[in-house]
Order: sequence, then structure tokens, then C-alpha cells
Amino acid sequence: MKLKAIKLKNFRSYQIEQTITIDDLTAIIGKNDSGKSTVLEALEIFFNNSSAKIESADASMNGDASDVCITCIFCDLPISLTIDSRAETTLIDEHLLNIDGDLEILKKYNCGLKSPSVSIYVYANYPSNTNTTDLHQLKNAELKTRIAELGVSTDDIDQRSNVQTRQAIWANAEPLILSPSFISLEEEDGKRVWSKLKLELPLFALFQSDRSSTDDDSEVQDPMKLAVKEAIASVETELNDIKTIVQNKAKEVAQRTLDKLKEMNPELAQELNPNFKTEPKWDTLFKLNLTDDKQIPINKRGSGTRRLILINFFRAEAERKKEEKNTRDVIYAIEEPETSQHPDNQKMLIEALMDLSSKPHCQVLLTTHVPNLAGIVQTESLRFIKDELAGKIINNSCDEEALKDIANTLGVLPDKRIQVLLCVEGPTDVEFFRNISKVYNSYNPELPDLENDKRVAILPLGGSTLKQWVDKYYSENLELPEIHIYDRDNASPPVYQNSVDIVNARTNNSWATLTNKREIENYIHSDVINNVFGITITYNDTDDVSGLVASQVNLDSANPFYRLSSSRAKRIINDVAAGQMTITQIKAIDTDNEIETWLNEISIRLT
Repeated sequence: MKLKAIKLKNFRSYQIEQTITIDDLTAIIGKNDSGKSTVLEALEIFFNNSSAKIESADASMNGDASDVCITCIFCDLPISLTIDSRAETTLIDEHLLNIDGDLEILKKYNCGLKSPSVSIYVYANYPSNTNTTDLHQLKNAELKTRIAELGVSTDDIDQRSNVQTRQAIWANAEPLILSPSFISLEEEDGKRVWSKLKLELPLFALFQSDRSSTDDDSEVQDPMKLAVKEAIASVETELNDIKTIVQNKAKEVAQRTLDKLKEMNPELAQELNPNFKTEPKWDTLFKLNLTDDKQIPINKRGSGTRRLILINFFRAEAERKKEEKNTRDVIYAIEEPETSQHPDNQKMLIEALMDLSSKPHCQVLLTTHVPNLAGIVQTESLRFIKDELAGKIINNSCDEEALKDIANTLGVLPDKRIQVLLCVEGPTDVEFFRNISKVYNSYNPELPDLENDKRVAILPLGGSTLKQWVDKYYSENLELPEIHIYDRDNASPPVYQNSVDIVNARTNNSWATLTNKREIENYIHSDVINNVFGITITYNDTDDVSGLVASQVNLDSANPFYRLSSSRAKRIINDVAAGQMTITQIKAIDTDNEIETWLNEISIRLT
């Protein structure tokens, strides 16, 4: 399951309900005290209620303290749901999804109490016909009574199955009318649904920036806690079997004791029942402690050292996630990752988090107000929160005005050394040009190294970072020359031919071209790609290289890249394979010397 959005209402500064959408990587931006950390702590309360716990003080000052709501919306849902041993079902068939087909779970807290209580609901497009609105709250006997009262045929169903009985009642209601409704997950089958869904929810790990450094609560301890939690989640079935065995054995002893008690005092025996008060908490049984070579606990070291360990925890997680299959989803939430770190380490951390977010079953949320970090995140991953007199404003999709606002708020400034803007189609093309220009520069130093030459800004037109957007805005205002390089693709005429013609008609020394080959990936030698992915493929100038790579990789479940998508293959090809090319391999695959021509066009516009 994947987190798609969170809604907050009457929670701290979020009095009026606000929605924050969540991607694989989500960077929450805003001034101090704008409500960034509140979002992460609300998620911690929803998933764990541990490092951040719901308190009466969490109610909004002018809101309804009895109606404090944290709602999480999920996609990529389980295919089936077993809440009844006699019938497997689905969330769709149970009408437990919202109007968009997503799972929307609401936790409502009564913070008017000294110890807040919680009620759990699913907000769903649920049957609203008479006698159909409460079926998940009815006991089996009550469902049998309902179906008899409605005169529904029971010939083809097993009435011992709540699932089958519900489906028969809904099928009898013609036409079935669906309406958005709150369905309790605390009674009968609603409760059973929640017990199953809890096992499917993503694991959530919150790493805060200002916690105290105690043995049990530190930047170092939390990754270890998450490691234990993930290990336990991976053996959930076996642990449930152990729990059942222990419970059954204990109940047998208790029952034998009661049988003997009946012989002496039958009345007292009737008043006793062997029930377990709480579920076992497996994660509390295992504790890890990290020490250095002098046996000094790491949490006693400086905060910078502790956060360095955290950086490498995320790097290790990215490697592990690449190799694992069928793992439970994990959400990593990091508050102000730049805390106590040198700028070089800040950049390394954000790159590790971006890499981690690209792995299957992973999502990364972070908060920051540091320009350098916010500047290297893709604009579609930014969420901007600001407070105004009229109330809180959330920008989930950053348009031009919102990006200007973010840049001004954080102080993300353009690089005034820019002389030429290189415009390409997407972020993967940026990596191609950075890698390939470095190879060419070592062969011919007069050609620019686009990784390090600050006179050239590379802008992906299909989605850019905040820093790239700022540089583009700056460059356009100064009317600096632009180089545009677009994929030819296989369309006839080429999709971007008109764009190329428009750029070439300018009078500001701009220049544009289409690739001779299908796309950028066709300029990378097959030997390098085969080496990176551990496959053997060949392709020509018009083939879909990324698609071929993904198809070949997914034939072998032992391949580390197994279950590779075409988009991820494209990213790895340009980010990794392109950087491993030699000048000999470049010239062997680029027989028309196109790449050298492109770099020359950039070079002659530099001073």
C-alpha cells in the first residue's frame, strides 16, 4: 500500500481541513512554524502513536476538540481481503473504497478528554439504499435476520458467511445507490477489516531533528528500531502462529483449572473466563545498541556524527531495497535532514533520500527550509505551506506563481554565471549530458564539462528542480542563447519539429535540433548497458532501448533489477551506464558525431 495523501482537520494549526498530497519523494517547504513538522507528526500519530502521541493539546485553538481528524488515503491496495474464512473478498466488492477508488482511513480523536480517545472509520462510496447502510456493523445472526426480513433468496449462499450474506443483500437492492459515507471499523466485520488492513499498512519511520540524545531515543537508535520492525513484519505469519500456539496452550491450562474449580465451586467457575488482555508487542523484545571501537555509545557522540550515521543508514536502505522483493512498503519521514551537517553531507543525504525514494515499496517525506536542499528536488515533489490572514494555504501542485513564492521565501537564487541554457526533454536527459560531456571533455578539453561548468545550465522541459526553474526564469529575462536538443522518436513528422523551427527562427543566437536516432538512450553502447544490467541485448537506432532492457531484465527473477519498469530503466541507463562509456564506445555508436556537434554548439556560445 502506498500513501497518496493526508488530510488534517482541527489538528494544531490545521483547523479547517487541508489535504497534502504525497509522492514517492515529497519535500514540504515553508517558513518556521508554518506547519511542516505537524504533517510528519500527524503521520507518526496515525501509524504508530509512539515518538509523537496524540494529546489533548493537539486540538486546534478555535476548533472542535472532539473532532480532531487525521485521514490517510492509500493506493496500490491489496488484491484480496480475507475477513471471513468461508469467503475471500475485495475492498471493491465490500464497497470500502472512496469515489476515486482509493482507501481512505480516518482516525477521529476526542481531544476534549484528558486522555484522548480514537475512533476509526473508512470514508467510502458505500451503499445507501434502505437496509444496506450498516451491514459491516451487524453480527452474523443480525445479518440472517435482515436477509430474511428482506425476503432475499439464500439458496446459493452460505449464511454462516457474512461476506456472502452482505453481497446477497446488496445484489437484491436494485438499483444499488452508492454515496460517500463514514463506515466504522470498530464493530463486527468492520473491526475484522481493520485488523487485516493494519497488517498491510506501510511501516512509518519518523526521524526528527531536535530529539534528546538518550539511550532509547536518538537519531541512531531509530534506524535500529525500524530494522527490528521491518524484520518482525517479514515474519508476521510465523509470529502469529506462535501467538496462537501460546494462547491455545495457556487456554488449555486455564480450562483444566476451571474444570477442577467446577468440582469444588460451580458458581465461581461460571464467573471466570480465560482471556488475553493485550496483544504481544514483539518489537519491544529486541533492542540494539551501536558502539564505536572504544565501546562509546554512538548516541553520546556529537549530533553531526549521529546524523552522518543516519545518512549512511538511508544509503544502506537504498541498496537493500534494490535487492529485496515482495517487501512491505516503508515511509521514511525526515525532519530537516540538513541539521548539524556540512553542505557536502547535506547534498549527499538528499541524494541518498532521492535514490531511496526511487526504489520499489519506498516513499520519502522531508521538511526543509534550506535553499540548497530544496533547490535540487524536482518541482513536482514540492509542497509549499504558508500561513496568511485568511488561513493556511497548501500548494500541492506548484505553478509558476507558487514556484516564485517558494524561491523568494527560501532565497533560492539564480547562478549569474550562466551564459547558455541547454534545454532537453526530461531529467534523465540531464544525467546523460552531464555524464557524456565529462567523457568528451577528458578527450577534448575545449568541449564543456556540463557537470562542473557553471556557464551552462541544463533545463529539463518535462519537469525540473526548483534551482533549474529559477535559472531558467533568470535566463529568459536576460534573453540568453538557448540550445534545444529533442528526441526524434518514431513519429512522422517528428513531434518536436515545430519547436525546433521556432527556436531556430530566433535572433538571439539560440539553436535547436532533433536527434538522428530515436532518443538519447540509443546513443549509449550496448556493451555498457549489458554490463550494468547483467543482460545481453542488441538494438538499432529506432528501438525503444529502455523497454527492451526492462523486458529482458524481467525474464530473470534472480536479476537484481527484477521487476524493472521502463521509466526506471531509462533513469539507470542515463545515470549509470552513460557515465561508464569510453570515447571509443561513443564514437562507435555515434557514427555521425552528433554528440560532439551538440557540445560544439554549446562551446562556441561560451566566453
